[in-house]
Amino acid sequence: MGLPLKPLALMALAREFQSISGETATLAVAGGGELAGVLRRELARGEGSDPLAVTAAWRGATGLVWIQAGAASAADEAELHAATVAKVPIVAVIVAAPDLRLPYVLAADHVHVGAGEGFPLEEIARAVGRRVGDRSSGLAARLPVLRPGICDSLVKNAAKRNAMVGSVVPVPGADLPVLVLTQVRLVLRIAHAHGEPVDTTRLPELLGVVVGGLGLRGVARQLAGSLGPGWLVKGAVAYGGTRAIGEAALRYFDRKGADDAAGAPAAGDTAPA
Repeated sequence: MGLPLKPLALMALAREFQSISGETATLAVAGGGELAGVLRRELARGEGSDPLAVTAAWRGATGLVWIQAGAASAADEAELHAATVAKVPIVAVIVAAPDLRLPYVLAADHVHVGAGEGFPLEEIARAVGRRVGDRSSGLAARLPVLRPGICDSLVKNAAKRNAMVGSVVPVPGADLPVLVLTQVRLVLRIAHAHGEPVDTTRLPELLGVVVGGLGLRGVARQLAGSLGPGWLVKGAVAYGGTRAIGEAALRYFDRKGADDAAGAPAAGDTAPA
C-alpha cells in the first residue's frame, strides 16, 4: 500500500512546518478595568511563561479575551465591533452577570464567572482554543497556564473535522489523505503548544501518525455496514481515531516535557500512534 500523503499533501505539510515555525502569537486581555490586569497577570504566571505574550491592545493580536462586569457601554460595543471587523477572534469573560450576552461575540464564546470567584483559566483556555483554532498552539507555547485547555480544544477541533470528512466522502479510501493530514497537523500543533521545535526532528512522531491512520482506516472498512450505516461508522472511527492520536500525542509531549525539566532523557518513549 502506498503512502496516504501524496505530493500535494506533502507540499502542504512542508508549508505547515514553515508556517508554524514563523508564527508569533499574542493574546489581548481588555475591558473590565482592573479585572483585565488581574487576568493578564494570571495568564503570564508560571515557569516558562512569556509576559510579552499577553497585551492590553487587541490590534494585531492572535485573539482577544474581553472582560465585562456589568452592562456594556457604547464604548465597549464600539471596541468589540472594531475587533470583529479586524477579524480578531473574541472570547468574552462575564463577571457576576450570568444572563449577560455581549454583541459581536457568539453565545458559545462566553465564559461566566460568579461574584467573588477566581478566573476559570482552563475554561477560558478551551474557549480561546475553540475560537482561535490552530494558531492557539502558539499561545499555549508562550503561556503554559493555557496549555491543557488549548490542547484539549485542538484535539476536539481536529476530531470533529475528521468525523465530518469521514462521514461525507463516499469513495472508499478517498478520505484517507485528508484524515491523515489533519492528524499530522494535530501532532505538529500539540508539539508547538508544548514549546517543541516544529521541524524535521518531528518526523518519527509523524510516521507514527501515518501508521496509525492506515490502521484506523482498515478498522473502518471492516466495520462499515456491519454496525450501522457506513457513513456513520466511518465518521465515528475518524472521530475516535483522531481523538486517540491527539491524546497519545498529549501524553507523549507532557511526559517528554517533564523529563526534560528534570534533566533526564525521555527514555523508552515512543511516538504516538
